[in-house]
Amino acid sequence: MDYIRVTKENIDREHICCAMSGKQSLAKKEWLKQRFEEGLVFYRSAERGKCFIEYIPAENAWVPIDAAGWLYINCLWVSGSLKGHGYSSELLEECLRDAKAQGKNGVCILCAEGRKREYLADSKFLTHKGFKVSDISDCGINLMYLPLAENARPPKFKDCAKHPKVEENGFVLYYTDQCPYTYYWVPKVQEAAKEHGIPFKTIHITEKETAQNVPAPVTTYALFRDGKFVTQSIQSDKKFLKLAAE
Repeated sequence: MDYIRVTKENIDREHICCAMSGKQSLAKKEWLKQRFEEGLVFYRSAERGKCFIEYIPAENAWVPIDAAGWLYINCLWVSGSLKGHGYSSELLEECLRDAKAQGKNGVCILCAEGRKREYLADSKFLTHKGFKVSDISDCGINLMYLPLAENARPPKFKDCAKHPKVEENGFVLYYTDQCPYTYYWVPKVQEAAKEHGIPFKTIHITEKETAQNVPAPVTTYALFRDGKFVTQSIQSDKKFLKLAAE
């Protein structure tokens, strides 16, 4: 497989895998453009499809973790006909090569306990690659890490991520433009909630400092209900209404 590194110089003419066209692609691209100077890397297959890795120095990651000196993987995604060919391993190896070249302590990423959850990494794959759990949130989301430097201090969740909660009743959603699907689905869910009289508050995170203090381990999409974390899975209007009826 051949790969392409998407940069500020070529991003306007390259697709970004998870959203190949439309306004949601533009929103994601604008988010990426603002991160490149902070060290973000978007590395994807030359072939069209969902096959890419996105990572950034953990100090600039939009998640509430203490991980100075590490690289944080925002997303590692291979799907469809591209699965089963070892491309996930190739993408991860490129990230590890870069981490070594930068003299980083290692790399870290979010996953979930037990079976794989949507929009989170596969813990079985990570374990196979030598990753270990460094911290666990009360909501069952884990921070996994693969050290490259001896005696490196493992990354940890901030307290707000380790013990996710909010004070408001009803539904409260924190989200960013890091995932292009929020651009399409958040307004759909807002409209559905309004039509059905369901209390629903959205908090659009637009700054790194805010993201690093969100009361949840995931910031791309963190949905709460009556103060408790519910899911990181981006909801369609139909899925949300089904959830609200439970």
